[in-house]
Amino acid sequence: MLQDLLSNWIYILPAVFIAFSFHEFAHSFVAYKLGDTAQKESGRLSLNPINHIDPIGFISLVLFGFGWAKPVQVNPYMFKDRKNGMIQSAVAGPLANLILGFVFTILMQLTIKTGLFINGPVGNYLYYFCVYSIVMNVGLGVFNLIPLPPLDGSKILMGILDEETYFKIMQYERYIAIFMIAILLSGVLDGPLLYVRSAIIDFYSNIVSKILF
Repeated sequence: MLQDLLSNWIYILPAVFIAFSFHEFAHSFVAYKLGDTAQKESGRLSLNPINHIDPIGFISLVLFGFGWAKPVQVNPYMFKDRKNGMIQSAVAGPLANLILGFVFTILMQLTIKTGLFINGPVGNYLYYFCVYSIVMNVGLGVFNLIPLPPLDGSKILMGILDEETYFKIMQYERYIAIFMIAILLSGVLDGPLLYVRSAIIDFYSNIVSKILF
């Protein structure tokens, strides 16, 4: 059993580092392009996972199956249009993961089409690495769109709601975050999240199959 777990982490760890790094880099890059220059000064305009991995979030991922990276601190007051800027910078992270999920779907199916999957350990590793990367990226993208703090969906909500209503809700941000963690630990969201993730992965697979085969 331990051997199986360790062998899975050979695929999971690189997938986690890539998914988290691209997610946080996308937030930083869009915020920087919109005028938040602090992103460059803080070193977040990088794909280096060391700049983005949160130790507690990573341990939580290992122990409980969900985790988080070091959040990007975006200053919407640096944007010309605060609401649209907040929406764009918040959407950037999940969107980057969903795009990566599609890219890894192409790579996975290429390993099948070219015969790499059955042609030695390198091809076999590449195939399963792509599988884990698809699941990781699509899952992370979907999960972060939930409109509850501290997830990106709550920041998208900030751009949609008027400021008075949003800040009234954010007065209870700490309690909402605790409630969110409790829901995750209870497994209530497992079914809906799995359904949406599977639907997106199936959609990607159908598109790529029509392109490549």
